[in-house]
Amino acid sequence: MAAHKEDSKKLKRKQSPATKPGRDGSSTKKPKLGSSKVDDNKGKKPFKPVKKHGKSSHGEDSKQTKEPLSKRDRRIEAKELAEARKMKRKRHYSLEQELAKLWEKMRKRNIAKEDRSKLISEAIQKMKGKIPEIATSHVSSRVLQTCVKYCSQTERDVVFSELRPHFLNFACNPYAVHLVKKMLDSASKRQLGDFVSSLRGQVASLVRHMVGSVVVEHAYQAGNGTQRQELLLELYSTELQLFKDLSLIKESRLVDVIAKLNLQINSVLRHMTSVIQPILEKGIVDHSIIHRVLMEYLSIADKFSAADVLEQLSGPLLVRMIHTKDGSRIGTLCVKHGSAKERKKIVKGMKSHILKIAYDQYGSLVLACICSTVDDTKLLMKIVIRELQTSLKDLVLDKNGRRPILQLLHPNCSRYFSPDEMASLNLSIPSLSAKLCCQVAAESISKAEENPETNEEPGDEENDVKEDSMAEGDETEDLVEGGKKDPLTRRQELLVESGLAESIIDVCTENVEELLRSNFGKEVLYEVATGGSEGILFPSLGEKLNTLHEAIASVAAEPKSEEPGKEHVFENFHSSRTIRKLILDSPGFAAVLWKRALNGKCSLWAQGHSSKVIHAFLDSTDDKVRELAKKELQPLIKDGVLKISEHKEVTKKCKLSAE
Repeated sequence: MAAHKEDSKKLKRKQSPATKPGRDGSSTKKPKLGSSKVDDNKGKKPFKPVKKHGKSSHGEDSKQTKEPLSKRDRRIEAKELAEARKMKRKRHYSLEQELAKLWEKMRKRNIAKEDRSKLISEAIQKMKGKIPEIATSHVSSRVLQTCVKYCSQTERDVVFSELRPHFLNFACNPYAVHLVKKMLDSASKRQLGDFVSSLRGQVASLVRHMVGSVVVEHAYQAGNGTQRQELLLELYSTELQLFKDLSLIKESRLVDVIAKLNLQINSVLRHMTSVIQPILEKGIVDHSIIHRVLMEYLSIADKFSAADVLEQLSGPLLVRMIHTKDGSRIGTLCVKHGSAKERKKIVKGMKSHILKIAYDQYGSLVLACICSTVDDTKLLMKIVIRELQTSLKDLVLDKNGRRPILQLLHPNCSRYFSPDEMASLNLSIPSLSAKLCCQVAAESISKAEENPETNEEPGDEENDVKEDSMAEGDETEDLVEGGKKDPLTRRQELLVESGLAESIIDVCTENVEELLRSNFGKEVLYEVATGGSEGILFPSLGEKLNTLHEAIASVAAEPKSEEPGKEHVFENFHSSRTIRKLILDSPGFAAVLWKRALNGKCSLWAQGHSSKVIHAFLDSTDDKVRELAKKELQPLIKDGVLKISEHKEVTKKCKLSAE
């Protein structure tokens, strides 16, 4: 048995794996992977392309392959194909091509008026009856804009009459909107009134449209007071939107309109919220009409609605608003009533825009408010102060650019801010004003004390009212207007510790004469030379200020110039008055000036604008300053060389007799 098993094993080893016996005992080969394909194509010959040489069976030459087109030919072919497609797609394509050729001629600057009028008349004649159809085209709208700008009033009336039924559609078209704006710029009073009337009932929807809002803003700027009021009232309430007679009232403030027409404040708030919210979400905040609506909304909004609007505006969005009067007021309110986090967003949103804001008439007010409100002085140093330091000289000499600097040197000074600007800086939102909440609570307590109820125990209602007022007081703890930091500490950090004051003194020292003669720079020079409000610059920068005093005195010590047109600083209108104020308010400067420039030379400056400088020594409240000039000026007064007005002469005699 063992031998039999060994023989069977040897037999299996001899058989290869490819020749294993099948069930019937016959050997079978293992199929290869590619054998199926070979079997399928078995009996078929592989295809081989036959190259034909010589002539074909018909006796003709074989067709040769086309040569590739050059780049120029391909461009021409593509252009022709594009032209053919445009001809099929655009109905007035050939007309647009003709108008484009005329436009290239009429828009030249060196063309004669007669030639241009002929070209415009020809273009309008070709467009007549088709203007609404081609006004939405990129090319035709440009041609129409040029025609409206230079055509006669009769031709402009023709264009206006054709466009009038389609104004609302054109107002939302990205190409036709420019034509509508040009029509508004050139429209007569009647045409402007017709256009504003055509917007009736659609102002709210257009203001929420990115393109349509531009048309509403253009009409708002071009219209008179009545037309502006008509556009605004539609955004206040649905009643004012539907009934035209209600919009003919004279009241302009929303609070007065509500009182006049007995409107429900909640209804007005709901309508205005539905208008304002999409505008803020889309970021359409560049227009003055929207700024006006937001200001009116904040005047009647409750605490939570006003806080929600301020939160949405706090950030980069606010930078696009502060170029208008109402926009700057909204910016001021956001800074005053915003939380520390929101103020941080506002300041960060202004990064790299500080100089542009500072040079703006209304933006500079927001910047001044930030410098006197925000407590995070490190953030202000990093973003605001650092950017201001890059061009201090230009800022000091600019009417608007000097305002943030003056606000730090002398806060809220009526000499540098007009009454209207001071009112803007002192604005507050009624529902968010802590002072107003406290006033309401105090009034409620006083009323409770005056009218106690007899049914309750004495003091119960009073205690209830006091508890309510205390609760209101707890709510208003977060409604602090302005910063919590001491104003003097904030100014010290922003001016002195940041190095801004030292840079300003250096600029003033290097450009003394230019600043003295400047209408705007002289005020910054005066504030710096006197040490700022409350003498904020003296403790740490006294030596620098003495150097500045010496620089001013050295300019004043220069002799009179004999050149025509060149005035001495004592004879110049601006510089003479600035030096006079410095003598009155800075005894240290007065002493330096007397020694360097006026001692023994007063007779030369006793006439004209320079006499005001000499009089300042006599008008000074400092005894030492008066003693300096007393000996030299008394003989000039007696001889009549130095004239004193009547009311001043009485005071001088009293002072001299007292001495």
